[in-house]
This record gives sequence, structure tokens and C-alpha cells, in this order.
Amino acid sequence: MKDKLLEELQKLNSTIERIARALVPEPDPSVLDHYIAFRAENRADRLYLKGIKNPDPITFSELFGIDYVVERLRKNTLQFLKGLPCNHVLLYGPRGVGKSSCIKALLNEYSGKGLRIIEIHKKDLLLLPELLEILQDRKERYILFCDDLSFDKEDRSFRQLKALLEGGLQAHPDNILMYATSNRRHLMPEYMKDNLPVEDENGEVHPSETLEEKISLSDRFGLRIGFKQFGPDTYLNIVKNYIDLRGIKVSYKELTSRAMQWALEHGSYSGRTARQFVDNLEGELKLAS
Repeated sequence: MKDKLLEELQKLNSTIERIARALVPEPDPSVLDHYIAFRAENRADRLYLKGIKNPDPITFSELFGIDYVVERLRKNTLQFLKGLPCNHVLLYGPRGVGKSSCIKALLNEYSGKGLRIIEIHKKDLLLLPELLEILQDRKERYILFCDDLSFDKEDRSFRQLKALLEGGLQAHPDNILMYATSNRRHLMPEYMKDNLPVEDENGEVHPSETLEEKISLSDRFGLRIGFKQFGPDTYLNIVKNYIDLRGIKVSYKELTSRAMQWALEHGSYSGRTARQFVDNLEGELKLAS
């Protein structure tokens, strides 16, 4: 009885899945003609491309204290736009230091030169083959942007990304690059047991292949740039940079005191904390005027 019920439930589930797929339209490549930023989504195991009407307007002038990153990122992107040899990019480091903002700023700087960005979530990387097929014959240059990328051991999307980065029998489209951000340098969690030797059935001892596989994925990103944790001096300079860009009038003494108090309350000297402080300060001053 239980087996029969389970069989019927499986049939019902399959029917629902077929109906769901039928309700999702085929990908419409024409959306690529009307926007500069997009989001790739998985809808009932089908690719759906959504144009983003109002991309984040951030520019490199707002990103202070990471010139060493910006220079290398710009150079690689310009090589890409000119059809020159270039690399997939992995930006890694602490939260709030500007990893994602750097990639968003690229769009605002180079969209006039044919750059387009497609945001894709880690869970939707299984759609990469379908996405590449749609993009490969386009004249624009596409950065596939995966934010906060990391994998667990059983992630199936790990294999799809690895295939994109290292290629296979089919040549990699020269108008597509992957730019990813992560808090982890090697994208996957590392455990002490991964470093222990493994003994096979013949008694042969060899290093664990688990750790090697984890490291090998980040190696597929030819350009790997690490971000440093900001200290109080850099934090204050970021605050001052925002103040100058927005034309906010406030005394240096008051600004420093309030900015440091804000950082202590939020437990961080990150660029994100600096921007949030300036947003709050600007709002307060305008409300009081």
C-alpha cells in the first residue's frame, strides 16, 4: 500500500514539474538588446533572463583605499573589451571592503564600450551551458557576475563552474568572462580532516584529494585579487572621500568623532560601514535644515 502511494505521489510530482516547465517561456534573447545589466534565473529548470532597469550607479571615485585592486581589474577588463588575452577574476576577502562594488563600477565605466554584466546566483550555475549558447554569438562582451560565491562538498553547480573556467572540447566563447567575489580564497570550506593522509585499500598512503580539488577551482581564475581588512585610518579616509563627493559640510572634529563612534557601534571599519555612516549623517543634516 505504501509503495503504491509513493508511486502515485512520484507521478503527481512529475506531472506538476512538466506543467511548471510548460508555463515558463523559452529564453528571449531580444532582452539583451534593451539593457546593460541582467539577472539570470532558474525558473522550473529553464533559463530566464531579466533586464535590470536601474543598475547600481556606483563609480570608482567612490571606492577609496583599494587602488591596487581597481588598477588590475580595469586593465583585465580593457583587455577583454579589446579582444585581447585576459582572465577570469576572483575577488576574495572580508565583507564590506568593496568586492562587489568594484564589479558594478566596471559596468558604469565601460558599458559605452560594449560591456554588459549578467548577475547569476550560485544555485543557478547549472544553467551556464544554456546561457553560454545564447551569448556566444553576440557582439557585446559579457561578464558573468557571481557574488558571494562559495560551495559545499555536495554542490552540483561546482562542476558546471569548473567546466566553464577550464573549458572542454568546445572552445570557450571569447566574449564571456566570469567575475566572482567570495569571502573564501579557495571557495570551499576547509577542514582539518582534508589535510590528513588517506590510506587506500592496498595500504598506500597519499594526501587527501579533497583539499587539492578545492584549491584547484580557485586556480581556474587566472586573476585572483585579495582584499585586506580596513583599519581606522582607511575607514576615516573613506568617510572623508564620501563627504567630499557629496558636498556635505561638517567640521572635521565632529566628523571624526561621530564616524569612529559609528564604527565602534557596528563593530567594523569596512567601506560599507563608512558609507552607511555617511548616508545617516547626510539624512540627518538634510532633515534638520
